[in-house]
This record gives sequence, structure tokens and C-alpha cells, in this order.
Amino acid sequence: MGIILGNGKRINEAGELIAAEVLIEDGRIAAIAEQLARDGHEWIDCRGGLISAGFVDVHVHLREPGFEHKETIATGAHAAVKGGFTTIACMPNTRPAIDSAETVRYILDKAREAGKARVIPYGAITVRQLGKELTDFAALKEAGIFALTDDGVGVQSSATMKEAMKRAKELGLSIVAHCEDDDLITPGSALHDGVVAARHGLPGIPSESESIHVGRDILLAEQTGVHYHVCHISAKESVRLVRDGKRAGVNVTCEVTPHHLLLCDEDIPEDLNANWKMNPPLRGREDRAALIAGLKDGTIDIIATDHAPHTAEEKANGIERAPFGIVGLETAFPLLYTHLVLTGELTLKRLIELLTVKPAAIFGLPYGRLEVGAPADLTVLDLEAERTIDPSTFASKGTNTPFAGWVCKGWPTLTMVNGAIVHREAE
Repeated sequence: MGIILGNGKRINEAGELIAAEVLIEDGRIAAIAEQLARDGHEWIDCRGGLISAGFVDVHVHLREPGFEHKETIATGAHAAVKGGFTTIACMPNTRPAIDSAETVRYILDKAREAGKARVIPYGAITVRQLGKELTDFAALKEAGIFALTDDGVGVQSSATMKEAMKRAKELGLSIVAHCEDDDLITPGSALHDGVVAARHGLPGIPSESESIHVGRDILLAEQTGVHYHVCHISAKESVRLVRDGKRAGVNVTCEVTPHHLLLCDEDIPEDLNANWKMNPPLRGREDRAALIAGLKDGTIDIIATDHAPHTAEEKANGIERAPFGIVGLETAFPLLYTHLVLTGELTLKRLIELLTVKPAAIFGLPYGRLEVGAPADLTVLDLEAERTIDPSTFASKGTNTPFAGWVCKGWPTLTMVNGAIVHREAE
């Protein structure tokens, strides 16, 4: 017998919330209807919650192997399902880097042991992410990677990036880029090169350090025909370049994070709390407005968290010495629902698409769909539940968030992966 998620709702094509129940059998969605006969199936009361396809996050740092004091595959995968994410893609800036088949297999084994979110690893573009020697793309693909990136650092050499794109195209792999030109950044820079950095007399990270790589890589993608995806886009110039690239027919896509959509550098508190330090940094008001506009007009394809846990001790070292990054898996949907959907910036249907079917489709993944026959990766959302973000309750080892104390609506109450319940809020 199967499981019925009953007394729920779903979003129809018109964007309306309608009554829905979902039958899960053998790890897949067997039926969706306004009401289903119980017929001996296990019945779970969704209490009027929204039943959605499980969220897909293509940008997560799980830190293992090498930095297990910050996060492990198990704790990160737990944080994911608590936030409604059923598939997460882990970045290769571990130690060792994900630059060998052996490390890929290690991550996949650890993820299976954890039994929470599905973890799909990236492979590093270059050995040890040093930007010089290309990894064995074919061996990495055979071991189980789904795309290639050196995220955490930008590939500085144009020749290296072009050759990587050529080889990736031959193998049907995507090139995913952290866009950052090191020549344009003063060592030790922590904030956007804007009003806040100037007020505190600190060197800033200029927007062009990102956008120059975006422009370069779009031209290289046009030459090679590879699918090219821009990580955590943050600058208005970068949005313009992606828009122009799409219009020219280049196979370019990009993602934006919740924090870049909701915050700008002027929101950073005067004490320069390092939980507001991330890379790329929070940029200016005009940049944030451009990101919202890009999301609305389709220039920006998806939302990804860039979940980047660090210890409290590391973040206590001050804005200049603390590492870059904030956590995001457990707060993404409530933040976006409260501050974009309930404010009228986005529809709920659009937000769900940006977190489910869109990221899956970009990378050819068979997830993120609420339809009969699809894998039963599902999340149930209580759109009325209001809660204060409290890092002490996180499943992640990381508590580094600028959103502590924010009051949000729309919290996941149940998450399933392949038909198995992997997270359930206490009733």
C-alpha cells in the first residue's frame, strides 16, 4: 500500500490554490486528485498545507571532506530537508577538493548513509581548484558528478576556461562559474565597493570584478556552445550581460540568492557583524533592484541559497578576518515567501517554479515536478505559520545568518524524498 498526503492544496496552472491529495507508491507519485480514496493507504493530514514538489538547490557548501567542524554531509542534508529541499548540489571547495572519482564516490556514499536530502556533487574544473590543470572530466562524470565548477574561486585564465568549456561540451556537462577577477580586488576586501565600505574606510569589492568574468565567459560559451551557468549573480552589470547573452542566443543561465534579493550593503549594521559578510558581497540598492527586475523578466533563471556554514568562532574574528558566507537552507522559503510573495513582488506559483522545476530543467535533472510518474520528492508548506528565525534551532552546524530575529510566514512541515518521509514537524 502507499501513502496519501491528504487534506492539502496545490497550485494550478492559473496560479490558484486548489484542494489536492497526492498518492505515493513505490517512491513515485501515483495519483493527484481533489480527493483520493484511502483504500488502506497510510493517510497523512496536511492540514490545508500547500503540497509542492521538493525544492532543488544547485548551490550548497557541505564542507565535508575536510571541514567537518563547519558542516557535514549529514548535517547539511538534514538542514536541507528541514527547509523543504529534497535535492542539493554540493560545491567542490572541500579538502580534498572534489577533483577525483574517489572523492565523488565518498560524497555519494556519505549522502546515502545520511538518508536525508539527495546530494549530487559538482566536480572541480581544475585540480585542487588552482585554476591551472583541468581535471579528468570523463572520470568525474562516470563517478557521478552532474556539472563542473571551481566555485569558491574564479577561473582566472581565459585559455583554461575556454578549454574547459570545449571538453565539457563534448561530454554534455555544464560549466558553472564563480565569477571573480582577482586582479580587481584588494586583498582583505570584505564589503561591496560602495557607501558602507567608504564610510568605514575599508577597501571594497567592485562590481566589475564579477561582471568582467561574466562577460568573458558568455563570449567563450558562445564560441564553444557549452551550457554556461553563472553562480550567485549580484551586480546590475552582470544582469545586463546575461540578458544580452540570452538575446544573442547564447546558452547562458544564472542564479540569485535570497540574501542578494532581500538585502543591500546599506542594511549592514554599523558594528559590521561578520554574519553579513558573503561573497559576492551585498551590493548597492540599484543592484538589488536589478536582481528583482531580472527575476521578473526571466533573465535570472533560478534561486539558489549558496548555503555556506562557518563556526561562530570563525565569524567572531571581525568583518576583515572572518570567512565569507552565510547559511540559507532552512530559511530560504519563509524569507522569499514573506518578503517577495506577500509583498506582491512575485507570485507564489513563480516562486515555487524558481525553486523546483526550473533548476531541475536547467541541468536536466528528473526532479522538481509535481506530476504523476515523477519521483515522490515533496514538501508540505504551512503558508499561515508565522515564526521567528532562531539559529539555535537550526539542523545545520552553521548559525551564521543576518536574518536572525526576522519574523516570517510559510514554513515546511513535511518533506519526502523518493516517497520516504525525511522530515516532519512535530504536531
